[in-house]
Amino acid sequence: MLGRQARLGYSGAPLEGRASPPSQIPKVAATLEFVLPRRTVYAAGIPHFERDDEIMARQKPLKLYRNIGIIAHIDAGKTTTTERVLYYTGKKHQIIEVHDTKDGKTSTTTDYLEQERKRGITIQSAAVSCEWKGYQINLIDTPGHVDFTIEVNRSLRVLDGAVVVFDGVAGVEPQTETNWRLANQYNVPRMCYVNKMDRMGANYTHCVKGIKERLSPKAVVCHVPIGSYDEFVGMVDLIAGVAYIWDSDDKDAKWETIPMDQVAGKYNFPTAQDNEWLKRIPELRQELLEHALALNEDAFMEFVENGKFDPAVLKACIRKGTVTGEFVPIFCGSSFKNKGVQQLLDAVIDYLPFPGENGGIGMVDPDGKVIGTQEVKDEAPARALAFKVINDQFGTLTFVRVYSGVIKKGDTLLNVTRDRKERIGRIVEVQAAATKDIDECRAGDICAFVSMKETETGDSLSSPDKPALLVRMRFPDPVISVAVEPKTRADVDKMSVALYKMVKADPSLRLQVDQETGQTVLKGMGELHLEVTIDRMRTELGVEANMGRPRVSFREAFGAPVELVYTHKKQSGGSGQYAEVKMIFEPLPAGTGVEFSDEVVGGRIPREFIPSVEHAVVTECKRGQVAGYEVVDFKARLIDGKYHDVDSSALAFGIAGRAGFREAHKSSRPKVLGPIMKIEVVSEADYLGTIIGDVNRRRGSVTEQGQKGNQATVIGFVPLAEMFGYINFLRSATSGRGTFTMEFAHYSEVPPGLVQKLMDAEA
Repeated sequence: MLGRQARLGYSGAPLEGRASPPSQIPKVAATLEFVLPRRTVYAAGIPHFERDDEIMARQKPLKLYRNIGIIAHIDAGKTTTTERVLYYTGKKHQIIEVHDTKDGKTSTTTDYLEQERKRGITIQSAAVSCEWKGYQINLIDTPGHVDFTIEVNRSLRVLDGAVVVFDGVAGVEPQTETNWRLANQYNVPRMCYVNKMDRMGANYTHCVKGIKERLSPKAVVCHVPIGSYDEFVGMVDLIAGVAYIWDSDDKDAKWETIPMDQVAGKYNFPTAQDNEWLKRIPELRQELLEHALALNEDAFMEFVENGKFDPAVLKACIRKGTVTGEFVPIFCGSSFKNKGVQQLLDAVIDYLPFPGENGGIGMVDPDGKVIGTQEVKDEAPARALAFKVINDQFGTLTFVRVYSGVIKKGDTLLNVTRDRKERIGRIVEVQAAATKDIDECRAGDICAFVSMKETETGDSLSSPDKPALLVRMRFPDPVISVAVEPKTRADVDKMSVALYKMVKADPSLRLQVDQETGQTVLKGMGELHLEVTIDRMRTELGVEANMGRPRVSFREAFGAPVELVYTHKKQSGGSGQYAEVKMIFEPLPAGTGVEFSDEVVGGRIPREFIPSVEHAVVTECKRGQVAGYEVVDFKARLIDGKYHDVDSSALAFGIAGRAGFREAHKSSRPKVLGPIMKIEVVSEADYLGTIIGDVNRRRGSVTEQGQKGNQATVIGFVPLAEMFGYINFLRSATSGRGTFTMEFAHYSEVPPGLVQKLMDAEA
């Protein structure tokens, strides 16, 4: 089945002191036992297995659940870590390495798309479930590439905790900062895992310093590495007061546990930095104890006065600090060399919250104002949030996080966002590419509904008798667009359907038809994002399409406040058309959006006509007067007007509103805004001058220079319009040794002298 797996319903804890092979892992009574499938069927093109026996309701209490995500910059080791988690929890009997998937013959569990195998990167977030020491862990592996930030965004919205993975050489990278801000936005507790301590150039000092300076000053070291690169043999656990030392890199290697005060005398590494960390163990342990025990007044006083503490109380304090955001624990290891993953799993169940421990989800009114909180519990009306939709030629899978109540197969839910009812025909539990039918889902569960017709990403589902709108997700606007056309005439109709399905599944995509050329235009977050979308149409939906040259999504804005009076008058026999509006258009700060204010007094314009003016302005601003781009960030104030008893109508006032907007925008000295990207270039120091000079040539500015391990870094801001083909320049200029990442930062005014040049280039 092309590498797709059935989900096994057993797992457990490894034998003490070693990584147990799956054959030695005992079954846990509370989980479902695996039963040979009777037949294979398909949901949204994904194989699942029907069972003859009835699936039992959830037996575990909510406290034994963990809904977590693994987030990081690209190539930090998220998928490699996930593969080890699945192996050590008994979900897999074989570990697939990411670098072994590029031949297309095999795939990791979570990177099962053809595009993921070819490129060796995660493109689509994937959910898997496993058990560790009796705890149910629902894990989502997310992409690290900036073009697929939407996958991280919607995953974090429904998760209770996150493991942030860092490359031990590179440290804190741009996409990690972006993901960290998203986690802050959704108030997601997290822990740090410094991976790749086995790599040449691994620098734990650099990583910890970056985490504290660029992400959180509350970060606290809980693991100290024992060596680095080829000398990396394990780590010191400052919480438990012991060291874990592996005897080899094998996936089933044993580890030795020794008291931490014996470590410094046992090793003398060639790298001074590695020895320095071992010397600092007493100091770091003291720092951790003081920081954590401060959350329990009695325990802290006992520690200060007598130097004693209860290890169970210490763990409880660390858990409290992590859940509340008081501090962020830092752990380390090497997933590729199979060191530290079991300890990371222990930390997940010990310190990350169970569903509802960090609060429920906000309920809002139609305007987005919070009006209450829904607690995570079964004894409440059913409420769930759809956070992901997958479409293919076989159907639709709608991923949901259930926040309260119990949803059973055959139930009818209300899509509160769209005021449509949806019947739940089938509920499936997802294991990456495979699914398994279940009869119900409960508060805290993450599952998928099959073949929902109306529900899209971000929609709220609720019991029809007690509807509630949940806090919605916020998605970024696309910054790049391409023209898309079918390869053959036979694909014309199929392409439209396929594009609609892709846009429905990915809220960061936009679709529109150019009114002048008739071209279908697809907008996204980057060149790779659009390329992958077109390729997935081919592989998943069987539709071939050609993609045009990428174009930048510019914006337009008012250059200055404008007050105008516009009169629409038309007489053609019988009743005519008459409407007069007096409006003021004012620029607003970036990111404000479009606002409309009704300030008409004295009945100068009848109330029933004013919505037509507002609708006309909001509609017309989608196409500006300079180059046809959307006009953003302004306030339209309707302050006065005139009407005629016979000739005035909603249509007439709508025409006046549209024409008034066009005239006002033209006369305001309008500005063109272009997307500005934050870039980070990493290369050898010898090429630093060339890189900086090129950034300046591209109308960019360098804001920071530094070191990342043995490499020099340049951080700055450059207009997106100047970045096409940059990778070719960088490879040539650095003899193939340079790499770069970029992410959208903000919109900024294009210099007036360059507007026409850029518009000609875009034409």
